[in-house]
Amino acid sequence: MQKVIKATNLDQNLSNVISQHKFDKIFILTDEHTEKLCYPLVANNKYIAQAEKIVIPSGEKYKSIETLSNIWMFLSQNDGTRHSLIINLGGGLLTDIGGFAAATFKRGIKCINIPTTLLGAVDAAVGGKTGINFNELKNEIGAFAPADAVLIDSVFFRSLDHKNLLSGYAEMLKHSLLDNQEEWKSIISFDTEEIDYDKLKQLTVNSVLVKERIVEEDPFEKGIRKALNLGHTIGHAFESLSHKKEKPIHHGYAVAWGIICELYLSNKYCGFPKDELYKTVYFIKDNYEGFMFDCDDYEQLYEYMKHDKKNESTEKINFTFLSDIGKIEINQSATKEDIFESIDFLRESVGL
Repeated sequence: MQKVIKATNLDQNLSNVISQHKFDKIFILTDEHTEKLCYPLVANNKYIAQAEKIVIPSGEKYKSIETLSNIWMFLSQNDGTRHSLIINLGGGLLTDIGGFAAATFKRGIKCINIPTTLLGAVDAAVGGKTGINFNELKNEIGAFAPADAVLIDSVFFRSLDHKNLLSGYAEMLKHSLLDNQEEWKSIISFDTEEIDYDKLKQLTVNSVLVKERIVEEDPFEKGIRKALNLGHTIGHAFESLSHKKEKPIHHGYAVAWGIICELYLSNKYCGFPKDELYKTVYFIKDNYEGFMFDCDDYEQLYEYMKHDKKNESTEKINFTFLSDIGKIEINQSATKEDIFESIDFLRESVGL
């Protein structure tokens, strides 16, 4: 199991985690964005100061085989060996490609993730999924290859705009629903306007540990790890629709709306309590604005769901439902009529 470390002193914690590794050379991977905003926060660390810096372009289109090849080339030309260490400093895109580069260079070298976005911290940086986009398909090529450690410090989140912060927070809401009442109450009562970054750091670590426990039990997504798809089956469809309409929305916003739909279905199929459903809906309504779509888009949304890679066939859409907070029901299905009803419920409850 990878180590998840809550930073209390970034420089000291970073030195401690690096010193626990034996390495002949150290590399730090950033993108153009995190190099400017986040690298200065670690640049004076005694280990980072001697590291070779690899900077890749920012943006989803650079999560590619070409960028991966450039990382491999840099490692090779700068004397990287199977005993080298990579520090991945960035958001989910960077830890995905950096983790895959580490997993494949010299058949695998050690890496440490330092997520610089809230979404990256609670999603991509943990759990071991790495990869790149290929042939216009997201994460088409990759491997399960957990980082040796994940260092979390909310100091990096201070550079995020409000929408990117909330995008990550939606994944934390999901994790709390999978966990327990106490954690869920902490998440929905957190002040997302006046951010307490110390409290956010602790909530983030708690959220990461929920995911880690699930991943440790099912590292290759054969069973209970499917729980992490809560909100994503319908959420990914909203995300895809927004791109088709050329009005792209943040991943976490789509997940938040997907959570509403899938909790509605959870209530209908598994008896998820209405009180928890409506409290979750109110939190999402207060924090996540919508994008416009109408009944004419339902068939397209359903087509996206049918082609979700979690399905075992296009004839049956696979869901994760809850019978209560912390009571997970994987491998569920719903009728097309009920799925459309859940989207109606979303539009009515949040005013889309």
